Amino acid sequence: MNGNPLEKLTVPLAESMRPQKLEDVVGQRHLLGPGCLLPNALKTGRIFSVVFWGPPGSGKTTVARLIGRYAQLSFHAFSAVTSGVKELRRIVEEAKGIKDISGKSSILFVDEIHRFNKAQQDAFLPHVESGLIVLIGATTQNPSFEVIPPLLSRARVMTLHPLEREDLKSLLNRALKDKGEGLGNINIEIMPEAFDHLVDVSHGDARVALNNLEAAVYYTVDTYGEGHAHVDKAIVEKALDVKALPYDKDGEEHYNIISAFHKSLRGSDTQASIYWLFRMLEAGEDPLFIGRRMIRFASEDVGLADPNALQVTMAAFEAWQKVGPPEAELALAEAAVYLASAPKSNALYLAEKSVKKEIERSGPLPVPLHIRNAPTRLMKRLGYSRGYRYPHNYPGGWVEQEYLPEKTGNRVFYRPTGRGFEEEIRKRINRLKLKKK
Repeated sequence: MNGNPLEKLTVPLAESMRPQKLEDVVGQRHLLGPGCLLPNALKTGRIFSVVFWGPPGSGKTTVARLIGRYAQLSFHAFSAVTSGVKELRRIVEEAKGIKDISGKSSILFVDEIHRFNKAQQDAFLPHVESGLIVLIGATTQNPSFEVIPPLLSRARVMTLHPLEREDLKSLLNRALKDKGEGLGNINIEIMPEAFDHLVDVSHGDARVALNNLEAAVYYTVDTYGEGHAHVDKAIVEKALDVKALPYDKDGEEHYNIISAFHKSLRGSDTQASIYWLFRMLEAGEDPLFIGRRMIRFASEDVGLADPNALQVTMAAFEAWQKVGPPEAELALAEAAVYLASAPKSNALYLAEKSVKKEIERSGPLPVPLHIRNAPTRLMKRLGYSRGYRYPHNYPGGWVEQEYLPEKTGNRVFYRPTGRGFEEEIRKRINRLKLKKK
């Protein structure tokens, strides 16, 4: 190896390894797999406006560029961070000239479209509506809140997910072997535990994974000079300044620690809860996996004993999606402490099991006629909605009436405890029982 073998890499590895064919994109099988809408549309040339919603490094920009390549239309990239309405006007004028000559639309890719305000987003509308522009937006934020409804109604929303571990492994292996755009010309020996650590600390982000790999290889070559690049876990930790804790995300330790976290929350131990939370975060666990487990816990183990538990947990989950590390780590800790200190009830969980068992036992029982909808004359003649009593027409907004299928009898699925807010719910249910008598 003469000199630094990485000097020939004039662009970041994450950019040089960007897929040039749709089949080379890893992950997102729900959007790009055989028979899916997007690949079929590209094959037939019937492209459409779309907003890609997903976390960083999930492939939004890559797929957008591939659409431009496959569609063979004029492609304009436009960043909401660095561009404004003036730049948009220039692109629109170019698109009009192309349309006049070829009769074809132009593709406008708008990265971070959520950063445009309502007035700026309005500027796209007439051109999308007329077919002058096929809009491809990319956002890490929920389009329902960040993109104006008129624009959403003219575009499909496609959700991308963080890459799975196997996807990231495939991506890194490809970069290690590729002699044209990757690191294939360098004699790299990467140890299995170092490889796994690179995957773990990438959190499903393809760009981060490739940047981390590049950093580790750079560090090895710059530190040890000529010879093949030997990358072990210690090298990765030094290059990325991320310490690897003993934690196998696919093995026993993964399940042991998430179990410890869950049981600490259930046992109302706030100190243990945040300890196990940060053990997982420091070891590279997917924070959204932790968030999903806490969302389930909020309903299963806290439930209506504290209705705010679910809201706090959802807010923490959304905070991680919108802000990410390290700022949002405290949001997860806030949710963990709240859940641990909240009153506990598994009444909803028991109700879920009970009602599912009843449905399995009794099957698809018909809806009682009096609570069926009757939008047509025929339905009314058949007795749909006949005898239904509208509760708002009665004192207190309540009237005794049967809502369950007859064959279920008077089954009770949900039995609130006397803990937290469920005490109030139990009182409300008991008051209604007394009215029935």
